[in-house]
Amino acid sequence: MNEKKKSVLLVDDSTTNLTLVNALLSNTYTLYTAISGIRMFQLLKNIKPDLILLDIEMPEMDGYEVLKGLKSNCDTADIPVVFLTAHGTEGTGPRNLPPGAAGYITKPFSPQLLMNTIERIILGSSHDRHNL
Repeated sequence: MNEKKKSVLLVDDSTTNLTLVNALLSNTYTLYTAISGIRMFQLLKNIKPDLILLDIEMPEMDGYEVLKGLKSNCDTADIPVVFLTAHGTEGTGPRNLPPGAAGYITKPFSPQLLMNTIERIILGSSHDRHNL
C-alpha cells in the first residue's frame, strides 16, 4: 500500500530555523513553510497539513494570535499546533500552554525531541480521525 507522506507546516520568521527544520523533516514529511502568520493563512487556502509547528514570537501576528485564528476557523480548527518557543524551560511551559495547543518545544531543540513530538501527535491524531 502506497501511503501518502504526512505533512507539517512550519511557521517561523527565522530563516535559520526554517533551514534546520527542513533538513530534519524533509525526508520523512512533506514540509511546507511560512515566514509569518499572514503567509500561513494564505497557504492554508490550498493545503491542510497534519501538524503545524508555530513560532510564538513573530512580527505582525504572534503565535497566540495565529492559534486563535486557526481554532476559530472550522477548516483549520482540528489541525494540531505545537508551539516553538525560546522562552521558559521544558518544565514550565505546559502551565502556560494556551487552549488549543497540542504541545510546545523550547528552542534550541534537540532533533530527536522534535521528531518524537511530531510523530506522537501525528500518529495520535490520525488514529483518532480514523476511529471517529
